[in-house]
Amino acid sequence: MIDFHCHLDLYPDPHSVARECAARGLYVLSVTTTPSAWAGTAALAPEAARIRTALGLHPQIAHERKGELPLFDRLLPKVRYVGEFGLDGDPEYKRHWQDQVLVFTHIIDSCTRSNGRILSIHSRRAAKPVLDVLEAHPGAGTAILHWFSGTQRELARAINLDCWFSVGPAMLAGDKGRALAAKMPRDRILTESDGPFAQLEGRAALPWDSERAVAILASLWAEPETAAREQLIANLRRLGSADSAARLPGTPIHSCR
Repeated sequence: MIDFHCHLDLYPDPHSVARECAARGLYVLSVTTTPSAWAGTAALAPEAARIRTALGLHPQIAHERKGELPLFDRLLPKVRYVGEFGLDGDPEYKRHWQDQVLVFTHIIDSCTRSNGRILSIHSRRAAKPVLDVLEAHPGAGTAILHWFSGTQRELARAINLDCWFSVGPAMLAGDKGRALAAKMPRDRILTESDGPFAQLEGRAALPWDSERAVAILASLWAEPETAAREQLIANLRRLGSADSAARLPGTPIHSCR
């Protein structure tokens, strides 16, 4: 199982969730919302072979935490994964747009200067400006658009820019999410939960709920679940093979700390 975007540190009992992920052999990308949260989040599962911790600064709090950008730059050499970061065009956050752009472009610039990273990017109601920045910085790394919700035209542009996508059961519960997922290249999709923010049946999604997305993708692809699962694992292996510092499922993977 793969959960390529969740917030382990934001569960009420993150240590127990991390232990359960390890017990299930779940590959997890644990994203953070601030650079100052990275060290503590990485310490949640020091022995978990398949849990990686990403370094992020979430756009919804960019205006509050932009002062942590120097800390981000100091920590960047320690990690291969960056997230969650990006832009959010929701009216509640659009009033802080300039701070969002400052943070997003700073992180992209830093990743470009550091030979690229694997990026988990937030683009709600902001697909075009996110893609504009990515197009202008082709050396920033491999961009994985988390819970992509743009238009079909924006999706086509993202595909042309070699973006990847992480999709979860909450996204795939709606017609629009399924229609977008059906057009995404099968070899550039990974599953996610986005827990605990995403909700399933009135509760916070858990990392292993990402498995529910496999059945939906199998239906969209008109394939057996076993074939869909094999495709997703192959995608993860290919992503790892493109990252000289990453190892593959089934071989030792050490948390980025």
